[in-house]
Order: sequence, then C-alpha cells, then structure tokens
Amino acid sequence: MNIIKAFITLLCLALVVIAMLFIDFTYKTFSYRQREVTADAIVVLAGGKGRVEEGVRLYREGKGRWLFFVGVDPSVRRTDLYKPHSGDPPASGVILEKASRNTLENAIYGRDVIMDKDVRSIVLITSRYHLKRASILLRNALPKDVAIYPYPVDSKNLKEDWWSHQGSFHLLFGEFYKYCMFRAFFLLAPGELRQGVKQVAAPG
Repeated sequence: MNIIKAFITLLCLALVVIAMLFIDFTYKTFSYRQREVTADAIVVLAGGKGRVEEGVRLYREGKGRWLFFVGVDPSVRRTDLYKPHSGDPPASGVILEKASRNTLENAIYGRDVIMDKDVRSIVLITSRYHLKRASILLRNALPKDVAIYPYPVDSKNLKEDWWSHQGSFHLLFGEFYKYCMFRAFFLLAPGELRQGVKQVAAPG
C-alpha cells in the first residue's frame, strides 16, 4: 500500500512539474517580439505562412547582408521568392538551402550554408510556436560566438488564449514535448550538432 501511495505522490509531483514547465514554455513563446535589429544575415525557416514575406521585407530594408531561405522545396527558384526592385539589395545575397526537410535538418544544413559566408549574427525568422525549438537547435548547431535574434511570425492557428482553444493547446504542447526532448539531448551531448558534413547551397 505504501508503494502505491509513493507512486501516486511521485506521479502527482511529476505532473505538477510538467505543468509548470509547460506554462513557462508558453509564456516565453508569447513573450517573443519582432525586434528589427541589423545582423549579418536573415535566416528564414521555410514552411509557414508569412515567414518568406517578412524575411524579404527585412532584407529590402537592409537588416542583413544575406538572406537565407532554409528548407526550401527543390523546385523553388530564387526568383520565386525574391525579385529586386530599383534600390533593393542584390539577388546574389539570397541563398536557398534545399536539402533539409525538418527542423533538425534545418539546423544542420542551415549551419553549413550560413557559416560558408562567415556570418557572426543572424535574425531567425519562423512561426511563433516554432521559435523556441528552432532557436535551441540553431544555438547548438552554430558556433557559440554567433548571435541569434529570434523573430516570431504569428499565424492564425495559434491563439493567445490557448487554454480555451484546443488546436492551440495541442500545437503548443507538441512543440513543448519536442523542445524538451532536444533540451535533454543537448544536456547529454553538448556540441553534438556542431560536427557534421557540409552541404553545398543551391544558387537559386
């Protein structure tokens, strides 16, 4: 009987800890702000609505010398994403990475094309709900001296009143679970993603 009580107590404590960590994760997710800083490069993780447009806007405004689109479909050309107008930065500064198919691969292959340009600071653009997981992966893939400025893009499928919106709750909890798995992995294997085979960027 004492074993059962101890098990139930531990289970309750574990649930309380998970709930607190999830609330903290959610709070920090909604705390991200769009800070228009100037960096060496703007890095857009392709796949979510509004990400490409925001990256192009910042590049046109001179917020980065390079614009990287990471995780682009192989059929996409540079001209599909960026067409310079008079006075705009050159299209030669836009780099497409077409090998990666998920966030982990975004970090690995993205790291290689980013560091090929000797970048020391990036603005990281992705959907708000995805930003903490993307940030921890890029942080552990890029050299430690590379500054990362998270830049969230809001989407309709994530509501601020997430506790009363089933879709938002499931989306956040799924991201929370994946984030925790990677956080635990990096505690056990720090620096693991800084070792890898270099990929060649597609010219566009």
